[in-house]
Amino acid sequence: MELACVGVVGSGIMGSGIAETAVESGHEVILLSRTTESAQAIAKAIKTSLDRRVQRHKISPVQADDALRKLTVTNEISDLRGCDLVIETVVEDLAVKLRLMKDLDIVCKPTTILASNTSTFPVVELAAATARPDKVCGIHFFNPAPVMRLVEIVRTLVVSEETIEQAKRFVLSCHKEPVEVKDQAGFIVNALLFPYLNNAIKLLEQKVATKEDIDFAMKGGCGFPMGPFAVLDLVGLDTALSILNSLYEEFGEPNYSPAPLLKRMVAAKMYGRKNKIGFYSYSS
Repeated sequence: MELACVGVVGSGIMGSGIAETAVESGHEVILLSRTTESAQAIAKAIKTSLDRRVQRHKISPVQADDALRKLTVTNEISDLRGCDLVIETVVEDLAVKLRLMKDLDIVCKPTTILASNTSTFPVVELAAATARPDKVCGIHFFNPAPVMRLVEIVRTLVVSEETIEQAKRFVLSCHKEPVEVKDQAGFIVNALLFPYLNNAIKLLEQKVATKEDIDFAMKGGCGFPMGPFAVLDLVGLDTALSILNSLYEEFGEPNYSPAPLLKRMVAAKMYGRKNKIGFYSYSS
């Protein structure tokens, strides 16, 4: 089955990025947001992003116009009923995701694949909330989705081989590189990345060095494009805390226990780039 029409649920950075990636690759995309205002805002953000890529000669004006014509935004979940694939990118809250999966299972046609972009929760729990567990998998894009080539395809214990193959074909059609992973917290990238990020915060707490020098050291000494605190601000400190809590709950290893400073910053609503204050401040 060709996955011609793709639904994306969520108006955050990941929802916007996945929708942009899919329309630019020729898919019809229906983006669901909670309100008309947020849906319109995300459509505007995608247009701005495509215009920026035109200015950088990454795509042509015709390609940008074609992509925008393939995008529909809505705040009605019933508009997703004809989609061949729906990817949820809502907040990393298990209860919210479970409710959404139940609703999508009711609304969408029986052949629709339901996928999660979660980097935190076992996908099998989301699959169990539906009457189609064989058609539920993880399709985990990385931020920023239009730029990052890797996509983790998460295989649950109950998903069908056909669903996994269709998910891989969709990712390849978006000019990305799929990697199949076992359904466990963190998958590959976050299971390795977040202990590193967590330990960077602990170094800062111990006053080993300033955040600026720690970032500089990891870029200069390891060749990383960004230091750990810049990465944390990009990912979102609230998201980082959620991922670390999930990793610690599943494995119980000390490296996964969130640093106290991270907990305090999230309690103070310091989330990083998404609200312009994290380890660094962002004025624009």
